[in-house]
Amino acid sequence: MTTFVFVLDRKGRGLMPCHPARARELLKKGRARVHKVFPFTIRLTDRELENSSVQPMLIKIDPGSKETGIALVREEKNKEHHALYFINLQHRGQQIRNALYKRRCLRRSRRSRNLRYRSPRFLNRRRAEGWLAPSLQHRADSILSWVSRLRKITPVERISQELVKFDTQLTQNSKIEGIEYQQGELAGYELREYLLEKFGRKCIYCGADNVPLNIDHVIPKSKGGSNRVSNLVLACVQCNQKKGSRSIEEFLKDKPEVLRQIKNQLKQPLKDAASVNATRWKLFNKLKSTGFPFEVGSGALTKFNRKKFGIPKAHWLDALCVGNVPSVTNWRNLNIKCCGRGAYQRTRTDKYGFPRGICMRQKKVYGFSTGDMVKAIIPKGKKKGVYVGKVAVRKTGSFNLQTSGQTIQGISYRYCRLITHSDGYSYSWKSGPLPPRVETRGILGEVR
Repeated sequence: MTTFVFVLDRKGRGLMPCHPARARELLKKGRARVHKVFPFTIRLTDRELENSSVQPMLIKIDPGSKETGIALVREEKNKEHHALYFINLQHRGQQIRNALYKRRCLRRSRRSRNLRYRSPRFLNRRRAEGWLAPSLQHRADSILSWVSRLRKITPVERISQELVKFDTQLTQNSKIEGIEYQQGELAGYELREYLLEKFGRKCIYCGADNVPLNIDHVIPKSKGGSNRVSNLVLACVQCNQKKGSRSIEEFLKDKPEVLRQIKNQLKQPLKDAASVNATRWKLFNKLKSTGFPFEVGSGALTKFNRKKFGIPKAHWLDALCVGNVPSVTNWRNLNIKCCGRGAYQRTRTDKYGFPRGICMRQKKVYGFSTGDMVKAIIPKGKKKGVYVGKVAVRKTGSFNLQTSGQTIQGISYRYCRLITHSDGYSYSWKSGPLPPRVETRGILGEVR
């Protein structure tokens, strides 16, 4: 499927997206100007919305914990939908959590320095009704931000969202019922005794028995691991200290059989399901407040459509399967990753909150700032060539350039040309084949 180009009229209002060949023709004849590079948008100089014909367009959304799929489709007169644009939005909830943890460590270290005692203030603040943790609030805000962007550059008339709820206990135990929902795994056990019985009173890594055993986190707490029972195992002192804060995959990379056996004993973490459950109504209410006709679909209906047309499992393709499904032969989607807009903190700290380095006081160097998309043309030397990517600035004017496959260090600002300023996101394209063409009329119609 061809990736269409967004089009604005001379006053900046959204028109129907056009084919890339048509966009090149308009730019070549001087009838259009480049308005934005990502997503690529042109602005016409000789046409207005009142003199143009537009068709109804829909935004379909499949929310997720780490990624969210967004599909922009055109609605025909016979109610069939044709996909025009796909977006795979990658969230940064874990980065926000880590940043808040570092801030907490820094403030704690300030209270313990050679200063008068400053009591913590986290218990004397009230939270507004409907409050969500910043890492969860970010998911709803970033989705709403991209819905707002698409509304400005296209004639959107409706929004469709998959509203799904996960039964986390049923996910772990398909036979759970009645009072068992209130008891949990530790009914009748103490935590250590439960783990001793579960793992046969042996070290799960080396199999040693009749030795002192420690409780170890499979996913270290420093990397987002929780105190949930499914994340706890028993390990001898030597293995526990040797593993440290490494992941279990890194620690047992030379013992694949042991790793496979441990993963079979553990249960799937439910952090992602919990985050979707926590944010689904927040996102629902925000999208409904836009004033556009709004509809929701169940996860079962999305899965039915995906299986019916043989479409691979992906958030941005699941978004296409919310409601009526168009015919698709191949795909190309814009992969968007939330990167943030930098930080106010000018002092870098270690994991304990103590200062270890000072950042530049200004964020712009010779007109460039970290995260800008630039094109570097180096005429000679070992780094001779043309590079396009994100720039990381230094005060000296010697920048680093991160492309899709490598990082080139020490590029002078004189060789860099700005393509677009950083807007808090990074962009990349992803493409590949899909199953043979399938067409349908309506959700329950005949496949032909």
